Formats: sequence, structure tokens, C-alpha cells
Amino acid sequence: MSKTRSKIHYVDNKKLNEAMIAFVDKCKVAEECGEPRPKIPEYIGECVYKIATRLATNRNFSSYTYKDEMIADGIEVCIRYMHNFNPEKSKNPFAYFTQIIYFAFLQRIQKEKKQAYIKAKSFENSAIMNTLVDDANSPYFTAIQQNYVIDGEKMAAMEESFKPANKRKKNK
Repeated sequence: MSKTRSKIHYVDNKKLNEAMIAFVDKCKVAEECGEPRPKIPEYIGECVYKIATRLATNRNFSSYTYKDEMIADGIEVCIRYMHNFNPEKSKNPFAYFTQIIYFAFLQRIQKEKKQAYIKAKSFENSAIMNTLVDDANSPYFTAIQQNYVIDGEKMAAMEESFKPANKRKKNK
């Protein structure tokens, strides 16, 4: 008594591939005529949104508080590079968009880490911190310290990660 169950996917890759082929063809014709790129079909936009939203629930990205920004970045980058999809190389636009969105998420995480570093570093150097250090027993100091101060090892690791790769190799 075995029942075959067909999986229902949230994005139909075959239908998306057909829509992408038609869109890329329209983009090529518009480019040859010197016209602006055509409007992205609603179906493709919905698929990109679904892929970005679903990828944000992945365990790699689910704990971030700025998931909405990550999703928006992913959609933006997909729209920017959608016309580069080559149906002759790949018949899998789902994977194409997923990869683009994945790397957009990683870029957003790096931006947010850099902002957290800047915030912590500026707080560390601020006059408020110097005033509060005098009264280290204050409950305000401990609350602020927990939210803004990053320990020395973590700060050094963050500073090292912001250096270009070629400078990191020279320092080792």
C-alpha cells in the first residue's frame, strides 16, 4: 500500500524557465533596437520574492534581526542581473536566483557587522563612555556595556576581517 506523493514546490522551475527565456529574448530585442529593458513579468517577480523569503528562513539566516533588509537586497540584485540569465547554459533559473540571493544575504551580513563595529568603536571613543567608566558600579554602565562594548578579541577579529585580503596575507 504505497502511495506516490508528488511534491508541491513553491516555485515551478519549468514554468519559471519558460518565463525567463521569453524575458531574456525580449531584453535582447530591446537592446538591439536601442530601447530600455522591458518590464519584468509579474510571475518572475513573485518567484524571486518567494525564493528570497524562503531562503531567509534557512537556518543560516533565520536568526538575524535585519532579515527584511536581506530579502530586499536579494530581490534588488536579482532584478539588476536578471537579464544576464543564459538559457543556453542553464535551464535552472531557480538555482540562478537562489545563488544571487544567497550572496546578497552574505553582503548584507557583512555590512551590518561593519556597522556594529563602527557603532561599538564610536561608543568606546565617546565622552559618554569615559564618563561612565568613572562610575563602573552604575547599573546604567553595565546595561550600556552589554549592548555596545565588544570585547578586545572580537574587536581585533572584526578589524582584521575588514582589511583587504592581500594585506591580511602580508601581516601573517
